[in-house]
Amino acid sequence: MHSALVRVQNVFGFFTTVAFVTATVVALSVTLIPQTPSASIELRNVQVVKGRPHYHSQKREEYAHIKFDLDADLTSLFNWNTKQLFVWITATYPSRTASEPPSQAVIWDAIINSESQKNPSTPFTLYSSFMNPPKIATRAKRTSKPKKPEIELAPGLLQLQHSKPKYQITDISGQLSSTSNVTLEVGWNVQPWVGALTWTMEEGKGWGRWRGIRGGRSNAFNMPALKVKGVNQEAVKGSGKPEKVAEASPIVS
Repeated sequence: MHSALVRVQNVFGFFTTVAFVTATVVALSVTLIPQTPSASIELRNVQVVKGRPHYHSQKREEYAHIKFDLDADLTSLFNWNTKQLFVWITATYPSRTASEPPSQAVIWDAIINSESQKNPSTPFTLYSSFMNPPKIATRAKRTSKPKKPEIELAPGLLQLQHSKPKYQITDISGQLSSTSNVTLEVGWNVQPWVGALTWTMEEGKGWGRWRGIRGGRSNAFNMPALKVKGVNQEAVKGSGKPEKVAEASPIVS
């Protein structure tokens, strides 16, 4: 006869084996689901300002404030193994030195939770919903104007118009004005419940039934130059107020 400790070890070993096999099957099964993400991003406005981009900045430098329009369909990235999706937009431009790779700076990002992450079904949530059922109103409250129902988009659908950036970008050289050949690019990272993280695949690339993003890159544009104010320029700099500039001009090929 086996002792109680040996029996417990056998049961635990069998449980971990089943859990590992189940997680492996779930992680590999998503490769059979087609992924066809698409995105369209356009520049709306860009300004280059000289000043302190953050309250803790030690020196004055040039920084860019970029507004954009984004229309993306990333719903195919969500499946039964998707926990959340991390999406970002980067501004890519050539480095000052030709031998160095292009510079990239994130101007916007967001975390999109899956439906299972928004409304998890766990023993605790089921117990809470059973013990605390929703209250039924006895009479309707008087309201001046009925509220319009909010349209909730499916996870992965992004429709942003005239969106402001979350982050202002700077360069290590302290100069951004008159920078040419700047593009905005959409990227993402899929965080699954089990398995490996997956990252952005460029357009034209693919792996199995997964396809790279269709679109996801704006037309190239040039950063505007700082406005020169002649004699009054020193007064503006001394006042600590940022210098506004004109909009960027697109590159015509």
